[in-house]
Amino acid sequence: MPIFASLPERITRVLHPPDDLDEADLAGALTREWGVAVAAMKYEPLGFGSHHWSVVDQTGTSWFTTVDDLQRKRRSARDTFDAAYLRLRCALDAACRLHDAGATFVVAPLITAGDEPVARFRPRYAVTMYPLIVGDSFGFTQYDGEAHRHAVLQMILRVHSAPPSVRERAAHDDLVVPHRDALEAVLDGAVVADCGPYARGVARVLTEHAVPIRDLLARYDELAARVDQRRAVLTHGETHPGNTMRTPGGWRLIDWDTALVAQPERDLWMLGADVQRAYEEATGVTLRPELLQMYRLRWDIADLAVDADRFCHPHTGTPDDIESWSILQRVLATIAVGDLP
Repeated sequence: MPIFASLPERITRVLHPPDDLDEADLAGALTREWGVAVAAMKYEPLGFGSHHWSVVDQTGTSWFTTVDDLQRKRRSARDTFDAAYLRLRCALDAACRLHDAGATFVVAPLITAGDEPVARFRPRYAVTMYPLIVGDSFGFTQYDGEAHRHAVLQMILRVHSAPPSVRERAAHDDLVVPHRDALEAVLDGAVVADCGPYARGVARVLTEHAVPIRDLLARYDELAARVDQRRAVLTHGETHPGNTMRTPGGWRLIDWDTALVAQPERDLWMLGADVQRAYEEATGVTLRPELLQMYRLRWDIADLAVDADRFCHPHTGTPDDIESWSILQRVLATIAVGDLP
């Protein structure tokens, strides 16, 4: 199975490759940057904001490559592709350093001929290369018993104890919610152009839920103001079961593009009270309930903001658009019944 196998319930798959990306050009980049002579490529409909291919080279060796869309990794209208690329590079560099420091559970990208963890591919894209890893994959909340939960905890403990030489490679979490500007513009009544089949609908449903959404934003800001950066550690950012694999060589933690120096709660808010207590017993660190809540809030707000930005730009109603619209409606329904903190 490809190393990126399962995603959170609220995150859609990317079902088709970008129209402006030619596979022959991508194959050339893999040869140029990693020396892989491509014999065959197959697009894999996995991930969000990224595109994936399984690759077989001319010796029969299998690989896995990811193309990140820097347009989707921008965090605001004023953000740049270069800034998005730098954030990605820092995250993947930290993963490589952590792996090299002995954390063999880290599925880190292969280094390019230029000694980089990622290669730029045209202004809009970034490419990473991985060996193809075979193993058991899991869903967002699908723990395979207590052994799985214990394995996730042990990997988190290793990440959080990364030495300074590794930790300093990652960027610090500045607590920015990606595309908050787009969400707030819609809530403020900005006129949304008729740029696709969901544009007007998104403006309507977000406006209808403006009061609870603003309450979430205010609560998030209140909690973010309490962050003590002295507690910061290296974090993965999305340590749910879907980003783990059980392989013949042991457990693996995948998908490191979200790595940041942040509060330990960033890796623990979605893992349940039993894992949180075990973490406290193992580290002597007391987790702060308000920060566990803050990171959950940011996850939900980011879902709304990313979709607000997506549908305020030209779109055509692709399968990805349809799924994103469905996700947005589910999040708003959760807000409507008061299920969010």
